[in-house]
Amino acid sequence: MIKKVFGIAAVAILMVSCNEQKTAYVDTKVLVQEYKEMKEVEAEFTSKSDSVRQQLDSVAKSFQEEVQAYQSEMNSMSDAQRQEKERTLMQKQQMLQQQQQMQSNRLREQSTAAMDSLVEKVKGYVKDYGKDNGYTYIFGSNESANIMYAEEGLDITQDVLAELNEQYGGADVATEENEEVED
Repeated sequence: MIKKVFGIAAVAILMVSCNEQKTAYVDTKVLVQEYKEMKEVEAEFTSKSDSVRQQLDSVAKSFQEEVQAYQSEMNSMSDAQRQEKERTLMQKQQMLQQQQQMQSNRLREQSTAAMDSLVEKVKGYVKDYGKDNGYTYIFGSNESANIMYAEEGLDITQDVLAELNEQYGGADVATEENEEVED
């Protein structure tokens, strides 16, 4: 009878240890911010934004020069000429504002789509990482403190980030940034 009880207890302990769940967490903010591809996409959109801003500034400067020229000549114009020129200038101003709004919206939509795509890519990678490494759960932690406490060693952010960046390849953004600072 005692052997039977010990046998059942041993089987129960073995079953419990086999069903042990492997869990970990990643700091999602760090994972996304330090992902090389994300840094490259952010740099690309910063560059695009700067380019659009320069282009719009150039057009706005040209428009301002046209307004200043009108202001210096308006006293020598007839009422009809002034009204026509003011109407033309107002139309140009409206067109410029619409163009600026359209370009800003287009750039914002492209940026949002690219960022959303990368976030989905990172989520997919974490899922695959979890499957490949035998995790039952990988939790996400961020500034809203989804995880209030975890044992040391359960944070696999740097491991996942290293593999994610290695898989991506791309330029070494951190090295490039350091080289620019040194120049």
